[in-house]
Amino acid sequence: MVQKQYHTELVNVQQNVLRLSKLANAAIKGSVGALQDHDVEQAEAVIKGDAGIDDLSAEIETLCMRLPALKPPVARDLRMIEAVIRINLDIERMSDLAVDIAKIAIATNDAKHVKPLINIPIMAHIACEMLDDALLAFGESNSDLAYEIAKRDDEIDALFDQLRRVLLTFMVENPGKIGNASHLTSVAQHLEQIGDHASNICESVAYMVTGYRVKLN
Repeated sequence: MVQKQYHTELVNVQQNVLRLSKLANAAIKGSVGALQDHDVEQAEAVIKGDAGIDDLSAEIETLCMRLPALKPPVARDLRMIEAVIRINLDIERMSDLAVDIAKIAIATNDAKHVKPLINIPIMAHIACEMLDDALLAFGESNSDLAYEIAKRDDEIDALFDQLRRVLLTFMVENPGKIGNASHLTSVAQHLEQIGDHASNICESVAYMVTGYRVKLN
C-alpha cells in the first residue's frame, strides 16, 4: 500500500513539474509578445498568472518534502527528488523573469522601440525551446539530450552580447532615447538569465541520471 502511494506521489510530482514548465513557457512567450505588440492587457495577464505558477511551485516543493516520509527512497529516487527541487526553483525563477519583462512591456507601452525587435524574440524562442526540451530530457531521464540542449545557451549569450553592444552605442549617440534602449537591454538580460536557468535544469537532469554534478553554463 505504501509502495503504491509512493509511486503515485512520485508520478504526481513529475506531472506537476511538466505543468509548471508549460506555464512558465507561456509566460515567457506572452511577456515578449506583449513587448513586441505594445499589448498591456497581455502583459497584465502574465503578471496575474504568476500567482498560479507560485502556488504550483509551492505544491511541488511540499510533495518533494513528503516523499521520503512515505518510504525510504533508493539513491536514484533521492537524486530525482533533489533534481526536482532544483528544477522547480529554476522554472519558478524563469517565470519571475517573464513577469519582469511584462512590467517593462507596460512601462514602454507608449514608446516606440528605438530599434526593431529582432534579437529579443529569437532569444525568447531559443529559451522556450530549451525549456521544453530540458523537460523532455527530464521525463525520459536522458542525460545525453540534456548536454545537447545546454549548448544552445551559447546562442542566447551571443545574441545578448550583440544586442547589448548595439544598444550601448545607440545610447551614446542618442542620449535622449536612453530610457527605451535601457529597457530593451534589461529585457535581453532577463532572457539571457532565463537561458542560464534552462541550462541549470539540464545540469539537474544530468545529475539525476548519472549521479555526477556537471557545470553546463
